[in-house]
Amino acid sequence: MLSRGAASGRALRGAVRAGGQPPVRGLRASPRARCAMPSWVIDRYGRNDVLRFTRDMVFPTIHFPNEVIIKVHAASLNPIDLSMRSGYGATALNMKRDPLKLKTMETEFPLTLGRDVSGVVMECGLSVSYFKPGDEVWAAIPPWKQGTLSEFVVASGNEVSFKPKCLSHTEAASLPYVGLTAWSAVNQVGGLNQSNCSGKRVLILGASGGVGTFAVQLLKAWGADVTAVCSHDASTLMKKLGADDVIDYRSGNLEEQLKTLPLFDFILDNVGGSTEKWALDLLKKWSGATYVTLVTPFLINMDKLGVADGMLQTGVTVGSKTVKIQPVIDQVFSFSEVPKAFLKLEEGHARGKTVIDVIGKK
Repeated sequence: MLSRGAASGRALRGAVRAGGQPPVRGLRASPRARCAMPSWVIDRYGRNDVLRFTRDMVFPTIHFPNEVIIKVHAASLNPIDLSMRSGYGATALNMKRDPLKLKTMETEFPLTLGRDVSGVVMECGLSVSYFKPGDEVWAAIPPWKQGTLSEFVVASGNEVSFKPKCLSHTEAASLPYVGLTAWSAVNQVGGLNQSNCSGKRVLILGASGGVGTFAVQLLKAWGADVTAVCSHDASTLMKKLGADDVIDYRSGNLEEQLKTLPLFDFILDNVGGSTEKWALDLLKKWSGATYVTLVTPFLINMDKLGVADGMLQTGVTVGSKTVKIQPVIDQVFSFSEVPKAFLKLEEGHARGKTVIDVIGKK
């Protein structure tokens, strides 16, 4: 048995529930095994009407000794959830989902979306030494795993870190995935860190969204000179987060406005489209300056980028002495309002993150 706190190993090894399914492991905090839980799932790809609430989603089980089961207190949505709902990257993700051929089913459905979680550890695999049941944690769950819009979710230990005590679950759930994405773009791809970033000129296009608001704060904490591009009504937020210059993309030709400024060492593009055609001209020449676009929302190369492998445990950790990141939340929805939350995200023009309060009574 790989699970600590589960019911008796011998009894479970031989037992098979009705329907031929393997038994689920019980929780330390629970006197008997659970077999189903509330969840938002999709049974096919499409628009918002594919979202379905069920109380019969299969309860997650620990398959590997480094896994933990987390009771979800809050989750949040990211653009990748919209893309995955529509089927983007489905073929590649299916190749990642079952490398050991553990599943007997050929389909990924029912599929639970959601990458971010803040909650409480309920059960630990045998090799998990850093966490125990009852610990408050947060995590970024990679897109090939079942997501966080459920009562419980399973995660690998390297995807999980202790939740900063200074943040509520709602605040904490807004940060892991955008933090991972921003840190990967800035550090892993852009090569910037707290020791080489001072005085570097950085341009962030689409700065008021989840990744943008995190990146502004991270780069300012590292000493960069940050120019943020957003709409006028987000300019106050950008200044509050520390941006040195704020440009309203609606106030005129954005390309011409940016060409009047000194060239940049690093550009983070959360917008894409026409900006990709002229943004390279804004970089310093022959200096190793970097342009990174995150518009392809799919970071399937998250193997390379780390999938929280150390990201949440490094100096980026919120609430640490090195970097203090302020959660930026656009709106909080109750668990019953998940479809409304997707529509909100789909509208665009977010000011930070769309968060789901999973255990709230609303």
